[in-house]
Amino acid sequence: MSFIISAPSTDSGKTTLSLLISCWAKSKGLKLQTFKVGPDYLDQQQLSSIGQPICRNLDIFLSGEDWVKSNFAKYSNRFDMSLIEGAMGLFDGLGSTHYSSTANIAKVLKLPIIFIVNAKGQVASLLPLIRGFRDFDKEISIKGVIFNNVNSERHKILIKEVFENQDLEIIGFLPSNKKIALNKSNLGIVSPMDSEQSIDVNYFAEFAEKYLDFKILKKFLIPTNLKNFLGGENDINIQEKSLKPIAIAEDKIFHFQYPETKEFLEEMGIPLLNWNLYNDEEIPDEAKMLIIPGGFPEKYAQHISSSKKSLESLRKFYKDGYIYAECGGMMILGESIKDEFGKVHEMSKILPFNSKKGKLTVGYRFMKGLKDSQLIKKDQIFKGHEFHYWQTEDDSLKDICKSSQSFNKFRSPWMIKSWGTNNKKEGWTSENLHASWVHLHLPSNFCALRNFLNLVEKFSM
Repeated sequence: MSFIISAPSTDSGKTTLSLLISCWAKSKGLKLQTFKVGPDYLDQQQLSSIGQPICRNLDIFLSGEDWVKSNFAKYSNRFDMSLIEGAMGLFDGLGSTHYSSTANIAKVLKLPIIFIVNAKGQVASLLPLIRGFRDFDKEISIKGVIFNNVNSERHKILIKEVFENQDLEIIGFLPSNKKIALNKSNLGIVSPMDSEQSIDVNYFAEFAEKYLDFKILKKFLIPTNLKNFLGGENDINIQEKSLKPIAIAEDKIFHFQYPETKEFLEEMGIPLLNWNLYNDEEIPDEAKMLIIPGGFPEKYAQHISSSKKSLESLRKFYKDGYIYAECGGMMILGESIKDEFGKVHEMSKILPFNSKKGKLTVGYRFMKGLKDSQLIKKDQIFKGHEFHYWQTEDDSLKDICKSSQSFNKFRSPWMIKSWGTNNKKEGWTSENLHASWVHLHLPSNFCALRNFLNLVEKFSM
C-alpha cells in the first residue's frame, strides 16, 4: 500500500509530513517503508532515524526506470505501507525538464500523490495553485491535499469554504510548531549524525493523529503491483575465491552513502570493515580497499587534523591498497582544509590540493572516461551528482602542481558535463586511487560496478 508526498516547491513541509506519518505508523505497530526521490542523503537519514525500515532513494537519472521499479517493489512489498517523499517541486527534474522529477516517479510507479502546500498568507489563491498542478499533467493523480502553517480556526474555515465542491479531499491542516520544526544548515536539513536533537517519535505521532485524517489518507493507498525484475544481462557474479575485506569510513564525519552499496557488496561475499576516523582509529590491517564516502570534513577539520594515527594510517594504506573517495572523502586526501572561519587544517597530503568554502555546487552530472584507469575506462559513460559548498583553491592548486614531485602520478579520470554547462576535467586517479566530487550510485551503475568488482578481485590476490 503506497503513496507519494509532493509539493509546489521545496520547504513546503514534505519531510516533516513524512516524519509525522512514519512516527504515526510506528505508534500503531505498522511497518512503513520510506523512500526519497532523488540523490539526497540528508532527508533519507532523517527518515531512517526513527526506528522504521531504513529509507531508500529512488532516482531515475542515476539508476534508470528499471532499477527504480525493481527496488521499490523489492522493499515496499516487505512491509505494511510505503511512503515516497518527493524532491523540490512536483515537476522539478533534470535542468529545466520533468525528467527524474517526483512527477516522473509517480508516472513510472503509477502511484497517487498527496500534496502538501504552505498556506501561510493565502486562502483563495490556494485553489488555482493546486488545480494548476493537478491539471497540468493528466497522467498523474493528485488525490488529496494537506495545508501547512494554518494557525487559526478562521484560516481553516476559509480554506474549507474555498475547496467546497472541489474534487480534492482535504487530509489535514498543520499548524506551525517549533517542536516538529527540523534544523537546517547550508546543505538543507541537518543530518541526525550531526544533530544532538533526535526526533520525538511519540510527540510526532500524537501531532499527526491530532491534525491529519488517516481515514481519508488510507482511501488513497493502493497495492504495490510491481515485481522485482532486475537481472539478465545485468547480473553480476564474482568467481568463488577468498576476497579481502573492504574498509568503509563510517562515523559522524562520513555518512553520505547509499545503503544498497554495502548490501550489494555483502551479497557478493565481500567482508566489510568499519573505519572510524572520528575516533582516530587505524584502517584495519586486513583491508586492501577503502571507501571514503561524502560527509562534513569541513565541520570536523580541526578534529581530523589532530587525528594523527588515522591520517598516518591513511598515508600508509595508499602505498599498497586502493582508495575510492567521494566529495568530502576526497577532501581529506588533500593538503589542507580551510574551515568556514578561515583557519587552515592539515590533512593527509596524498593529493596536491587545498580545500576552501565556495559557492554551492549541486546537480546531476554526465561523465565520460578520458583514459583507462583502474576504475574508469576510456569512453565509458557514467551518471552521478554533486552536492557541496567546499571546493579546491585554484591558485594554491597551481602552486602545488608546480612544486609537487608526486603531481605527475595523478590525472583526471573523466570529463564531466552538467545541464547547460561545458565539459571539464574533474577528479583524481592513479594506480591506487579514485577521488572525485561526484557521487555514484554504484549498485545500479553496472559499468562502474563491474570495474569496482574487478578491482576487488585484483587487490585480493
